[in-house]
Amino acid sequence: MPRFFCPHTLAIGQIITLPEAVAHHIQVLRLAPGALITVFNGDGGEYSATLAQIERRSVSAEIKAHHPREVELPFAVTLAQALPEGSKMDWIIEKAIELGVSGFQPLAAQRCVVRLSAERAEKKMAHWQGIIESASEQSGRNRLARLAPPQDYKQWITQQDMHRRIILSPRAEQSLPDWARHQGPQAVTLVIGPEGGLTEQEEDAAVRQGALALSMGPRILRTETAALAAVAALSALWGGL
Repeated sequence: MPRFFCPHTLAIGQIITLPEAVAHHIQVLRLAPGALITVFNGDGGEYSATLAQIERRSVSAEIKAHHPREVELPFAVTLAQALPEGSKMDWIIEKAIELGVSGFQPLAAQRCVVRLSAERAEKKMAHWQGIIESASEQSGRNRLARLAPPQDYKQWITQQDMHRRIILSPRAEQSLPDWARHQGPQAVTLVIGPEGGLTEQEEDAAVRQGALALSMGPRILRTETAALAAVAALSALWGGL
């Protein structure tokens, strides 16, 4: 059944006008009035609805029933990702949503090649938000991950965080899976460096602020691999897969 994100207040019996992008998608799928779809607004649960009217630029649907379905991880994971090159961030966000990440914090670290102006950052935020929404539609998630504005690594690392921060480092003596096996499920923030990795100074600064340095094993992983491997490892050990 097609699933669509609709940023509206939803209630049984309500007839809603679907967002323009959703209406276009429905027309591409060649759905007809009376077709059953699923909609969600990110507040939890999902709604079954039937298409009421399909016009060239507008599609409406009637909400039929609410289903309190959730597929979130039993622990919160925030991904603090140093900005990678090209479209890698798009891929990381999309796959991390599929794996259950609940928050993203883009970071500008010393070795980041990408530098975002205020205007570019605003456009990137809108683009990444769209990826979060579409990946949530595809993966069956009914809650949207939080997307924080990009921050400078040095400033962000000094801020207080309600989650335990884990910095992935090839210099660490203990691996993330070894640590997680002896811990109960808990909210964590995974700090991932860019292609060239975080500098020793950046890693040391994180540890001084209370972050726990852990490795992903004996092999050096690319930045887009490390983030997803870490989330998958925690899910396998703490539940969620």
